[in-house]
Amino acid sequence: MGAQWKARHKEIAANAKGRIFGKLSKEIMVAARAGADPDMNPRLRLVVEQAKKASMPRETLERAIKKGAGLLAEGMSLERLTYEGFAPHQVPVIVECLTDNANRTYPNIRMLFRKGQLGASGSVSWNFNYQGMIEASPVSPDADAELAAIEAGAQDFEPAENGATLFLTDPTDLDAVCRALPKHGFTVQSAQLGYRPKNTVALNDAEREEVEAFLEALDADDDVQNIYVGLAA
Repeated sequence: MGAQWKARHKEIAANAKGRIFGKLSKEIMVAARAGADPDMNPRLRLVVEQAKKASMPRETLERAIKKGAGLLAEGMSLERLTYEGFAPHQVPVIVECLTDNANRTYPNIRMLFRKGQLGASGSVSWNFNYQGMIEASPVSPDADAELAAIEAGAQDFEPAENGATLFLTDPTDLDAVCRALPKHGFTVQSAQLGYRPKNTVALNDAEREEVEAFLEALDADDDVQNIYVGLAA
């Protein structure tokens, strides 16, 4: 794992698509505060591209943009909250939430952490780097990931699933690297800002199942947007 945690087998759940669209809609609304035009708003452009790749309906996407930009009467005020702590077996976890009611979110998160340990701000974030993370696939077998990383301005790169490459960037360079990678033989599949652990915890199968159950319970909460975990692959 080691970066953003994704629930196993969630893609086959009947309600998975709706939950994905819900999370993306929130990200779009927050990004659209800086402007409704994706061409002039790099953060919005990245999230809109993610939404399109997830096959979000155009009407849903446009409504989220208008809502976030304040172009609809029924606007929604969302607050980003970050919680830190430990899953079972002292596995460090960072949980990002987007909520319209912080007074609801904190008690829920505290309850969900009862099988782990909810920490104070800074209790585990020191063990994570905040970076841009771009997953991209080579256009041809000749595409050179190292050369592409250098030319596009990425800080580092590493193999990802299904032959893709994960390019790591400074947070401020995420959009620029996304735009540059196609010129160097790579198609961007996803891009986001997030936390990557400096060190990870290795567990046996039984311990890993316990941590997975903890993370799945967190992920099921409507206010939880992203989960980052320092768990070895």
